[in-house]
Amino acid sequence: MSRRALRRLRGEQRGQQEPGLGELGPAAGPESGQQRPEGAERGRSGVSNRFELITSEEPEDDLPSKEERAVTRLKEHNVAERNDEESVPEETEADGQRNGEEAERPDQTPVLSSKPRKKKKKRKTKKASAGETLEDNDLEDIDSLLEKIEDANGILQETQSGVIADSRPLLYIEHRNLNPENELKRYFGARAVLGDQRPRQRQRQYVRSTWLTVPKNTWPRYSKTGIAMQLVETRRGVQYFTFEHHREYQQVQFKFLDAVESMDPNNIVLLLQMNPYHVDSLLQLSDVCRMQEDQEMARDLIERVLYSLECAFHPVFSLTSGSCRLDYRRPENRAFFLALFKHLMFLEKRGCPRTALEFCKLILSLDPENDPLCVLLMIDFLSLRAREYTFLTRMFQEWESHRNLSQLPNFAFSVPLAYFFLSQQEERSELELSQARERAARLIQLALIMFPSVLMPLLDHCSVQPDARVASHSFFGLNAQISQPPALNQLTSLYVGRTHSLWKDPAVMAWLETNVHEVLRMVDTRDPLVEESELKRKMRYQSAPRNIYRHVILSEMKEATAALPLEVTSQPVMGFDPLPPLDSIISYTRPERTNHPSNESTLSLFFRSLLPNFNLQGDVRHDGDDEAGAGQDLNQGVNRLMAAMRDMLANIQFQEPPRDDNPEGDGDWD
Repeated sequence: MSRRALRRLRGEQRGQQEPGLGELGPAAGPESGQQRPEGAERGRSGVSNRFELITSEEPEDDLPSKEERAVTRLKEHNVAERNDEESVPEETEADGQRNGEEAERPDQTPVLSSKPRKKKKKRKTKKASAGETLEDNDLEDIDSLLEKIEDANGILQETQSGVIADSRPLLYIEHRNLNPENELKRYFGARAVLGDQRPRQRQRQYVRSTWLTVPKNTWPRYSKTGIAMQLVETRRGVQYFTFEHHREYQQVQFKFLDAVESMDPNNIVLLLQMNPYHVDSLLQLSDVCRMQEDQEMARDLIERVLYSLECAFHPVFSLTSGSCRLDYRRPENRAFFLALFKHLMFLEKRGCPRTALEFCKLILSLDPENDPLCVLLMIDFLSLRAREYTFLTRMFQEWESHRNLSQLPNFAFSVPLAYFFLSQQEERSELELSQARERAARLIQLALIMFPSVLMPLLDHCSVQPDARVASHSFFGLNAQISQPPALNQLTSLYVGRTHSLWKDPAVMAWLETNVHEVLRMVDTRDPLVEESELKRKMRYQSAPRNIYRHVILSEMKEATAALPLEVTSQPVMGFDPLPPLDSIISYTRPERTNHPSNESTLSLFFRSLLPNFNLQGDVRHDGDDEAGAGQDLNQGVNRLMAAMRDMLANIQFQEPPRDDNPEGDGDWD
């Protein structure tokens, strides 16, 4: 029996005559000349209270008692029906209208019947059908309810995408898309993702609700770390924030720098035992764990960084508005950028591209003008993997005029691919499909003309052998890859190594082949667009900006890392601050150390390892007259060096080899 039928039945029961009360309405007599059907007779039974026809809501506390009386009235009504089957009384037209309203009355109170009942009602629902029992059990499952609500919201957004998507800002962030468990629930179901975690979560203590991560029971108890966020200024509706380090945190930061210089990860572990939420230590140790192939621990440390920084947010700072900015030039803000980027990489490898795309949008919204981590080089890949084709095409249309996104190989190839996927969606109109196909063909031809060096490596990664015409043509040959500037080579290598898996679809390859032959026809006919694109490649891409190098280092793509210039690979790169900006804004500096062993020469360090008491520079002078005693210090240093060498040679003792008293031997083997 359906829920609607039960609601109607309960409502009709409240309208039945109670035991011992007469009918208050006018009785139907045979003189009316009309006969009512059996259903109308059931709705016409005596009304105990005329005001029940007016009000449609009753106090929730009275529901159990009314339903108990309804069961008794139902039994009596069934007996009366069997007695009245032979003679059906007639009623007036006015009574019919009144009883019709009474029969429709249960539809006006659906809220009361859907509320959870008290214990007495639960005992009565056991007598209902098996389907009703299963439905009540499903409603009691909170996770299934949340999943249904999320699915309903998703359908609403799809059907009204033209209205909602355009009204929101491009970099609008949704809180529910920041949780990877929501995406995994859509793929595998809530029970497969959560399992037996829900009882444990109820027993957790000291939990603070956060959006970026979910704190775990295994984490140390959080306490104030000495990091705070301040509002710097507000300009044109955009708020500029910055993280600040208190004096206690600065002391911990100095100890961390000493631990990094020691080149011993155990020193960082000891520091984290005393300060479990020091963000730079967590970032550096996460890289160590990742190099040791402990991905789970590396991801857990990054989540602790995000949790620590989110607990320090300013009350006005918003993740979803897209109008809050952080300056990467300040060292205090870099940990948040790097933690978001590394968390994004873990999410993408975990199989949560939609959540990774949301974090990518968050990083871009923090500094869209400068883009310090150059997430524009990967937001197209995440959009395609998450099947957010509309977002990618909208971003290209809105930002092309002032950001020249078509000059990046990743956007030049990914946007027409997004249009191609949109042209394959059958639920769209024929006009939209034809427009998407035309845009996809036009943009992919422009991309192949502007970046011809992408085609052959892309086909090679997809294990596709080009036909004879394409393989023998010089436009896509080896000369196209050799003649391009090094900066462009890094961009193309990065794109091919990251997104080649999206081009393996046979339908995509057939579409690409058609457009490649069209481009070769344009090249053979000496289209002026081909020469114009060649001039652009030679004039542009002379040197890559620093944020692209930083992105390549963090992405760890082998194809792009091999193309890094020598000035980048020759300097040390730290995981907590790779390639810091040249125009950094320093708020506090590290105090100078009393000992400077790094200033000593290699020969001095060698003799110090042999003779711990040796000191080439002698005692530190405090008179400050360096120029007058420079020659004397040099002579004294040379004399001490010669004396140390004499002592070392004098202490060397040569041991004679053991003599063999019986050279002939006895010929026996032991």
